[in-house]
Amino acid sequence: MSDRTSHDAQPHAAGAGPSRTGGFWHGVREVVLIAVTALVISFVVKTFIAQAFYIPSGSMEDTLAVGDRVMVSKIQAGPLAVDRGDIVVFEDPGGWLGPMPRTERGPVVETVLDVLRFVGVAPADEGNHLIKRVVGTPGDEVVCCDDQDRITVNGQALEEDYLFPGDVPSTTPFQVTVPEDHVWLMGDHRSNSRDSRAHDGGTGEGAVPLDHVVGQAFVLLYPFDHATWFTVPDTYADVPEPEGR
Repeated sequence: MSDRTSHDAQPHAAGAGPSRTGGFWHGVREVVLIAVTALVISFVVKTFIAQAFYIPSGSMEDTLAVGDRVMVSKIQAGPLAVDRGDIVVFEDPGGWLGPMPRTERGPVVETVLDVLRFVGVAPADEGNHLIKRVVGTPGDEVVCCDDQDRITVNGQALEEDYLFPGDVPSTTPFQVTVPEDHVWLMGDHRSNSRDSRAHDGGTGEGAVPLDHVVGQAFVLLYPFDHATWFTVPDTYADVPEPEGR
């Protein structure tokens, strides 16, 4: 047998190739890196772009039901202002929410959910957030009601076909001019919504400051068989701008 053949048959020296242990830990590092990257991206999206929210009450029925999940765009709360007809999530401006019962899930599950909510993976379902429809924007005169029991905005009557079946636009008469940097908010289930009407004395103090608006709900995510995009009702297209704007 020649020297060349003998040399080719020799086994590799120890350590000349990757070990199985090294390959395993390399895979673990890859998985951890992907997971951390995904969480960071999710956190950035939740903080600056969009966030999921859970609907805890029936104040927006039938547009939104208890248990629905919606995605809220935070861009509309910044560079692009909210407009009449938008559905928005906002922070309680003070006194709108009573004590909210907290579901007991156990310390382990609750800790995991808190982390997932923080990074934006799980929907926010508790705390000081509400969801309503924008009926009036800064400077608008919102009145209830005309001789056909319709709410008017700057003199234009609204045809609110999104209201809960059987509800009237409002059983409480009011006439307000929405203050600067505020919005007038009302639930679609008017008989089951403590909204701007319930916190107003006729001077517009029931309006919510724009800096309390988290963002605009733009899609119903869950339940899947009811998933849909939200659009501004056509009736708001006819509302004229207030004088001086």
